[in-house]
Parts: sequence; C-alpha cells; structure tokens
Amino acid sequence: MPFSITQGSLLLRAWEEADAERLAQAIGENIDHLRPFMPWIAQEPMSADARRTLIAKWASDAAGGGDEVCGVFLDGLIAGGSGLHHRLGPGGLEIGYWVHKNYVRRGIATTAARLLTDSAFARPGIDRVEIHHDVANVASSGVPMALGYTLIGTEPRPAQAPAETGVHCIWRITRAEWAASGP
Repeated sequence: MPFSITQGSLLLRAWEEADAERLAQAIGENIDHLRPFMPWIAQEPMSADARRTLIAKWASDAAGGGDEVCGVFLDGLIAGGSGLHHRLGPGGLEIGYWVHKNYVRRGIATTAARLLTDSAFARPGIDRVEIHHDVANVASSGVPMALGYTLIGTEPRPAQAPAETGVHCIWRITRAEWAASGP
C-alpha cells in the first residue's frame, strides 16, 4: 500500500512520478545545504528521466517490502524527505531524513521521525528503530534526542560526504521504550 501519514498540515507520503519536477527544484534549491552530510547529493543534478526512474524504483522497493522513501510536505510544499530503511537486519528499521533549508528549526524532521517511529512499531516483528548520523551533524542529533532515543554508541564509517568525519552516532529506541514514552 502506498505510504501516507498526515498530522495537521504535515504530510509524509511516498514520492510519485508526478513529483519529479518539484523534487528536482527542491533539491536544486538545497544542494549547498545538503551537500555537507548527504552522500546522495553527489548524484545531483539528475535528469528528469533518471529522477522518474528513481521514484519508480522507490515505489517498487516499497511494494516488495523494502525501503519506504517518502516526501515530507507542509501545506502542500516540499519541506524535505524521509524514509524507513531496512539496513539493520531482522527486527530493525532505520529512519533517514532531510529538511529543505526554508523549513529548518521548525520541528519538521522531529515530527517526521516521530510519525515514522510510530509507523515502524505498528508493524509486527519490528523491535527497534535507529537513527544514524555523522558526529559532526549536530543538527541531526536533536531529532533522536527529542524523541527519547538513546545514543548507544559511535562507529567508524568511511566518510561519504564533504563534512563527514567518518564517525557515526547510533541512536536507538526499542518497542518497549517507545510504548513507555507515550510520545
């Protein structure tokens, strides 16, 4: 089923091929903002056909039980992107997110991550959710901290974006901890 969650004027939903032009524009407006910590920005600018193909791949992956990559929309405008990723093995999902530079410091990433955490734990078999970010990406640390995730440690990873240090913070919350926190 297509991914869609609404809270007030914030909508998280699967990207659609019809979003390709607007997504290209949003990413284009944010290349310098995203470049320091988002390795995928190195693939930009992407052709319109390549972007539509990528969105179709995301839809196919989600339909097959894989990653769910979604847009974050505020009042109908692209405010960022997010997703649930199957990078942790059985029982775990990882949340990723980015926020359009015009919407930073408004709690959008935190709200999106909260909604995605709820969605993750609504699925049978998911016992933990994690958020990973480079130690230098201080803004990203505020999201799991605000949601009650625990910093379980750091691990070395090859730096893939210009501002990355190669040390990633790993934040985790379990199903029991999430239920007890009552967010």
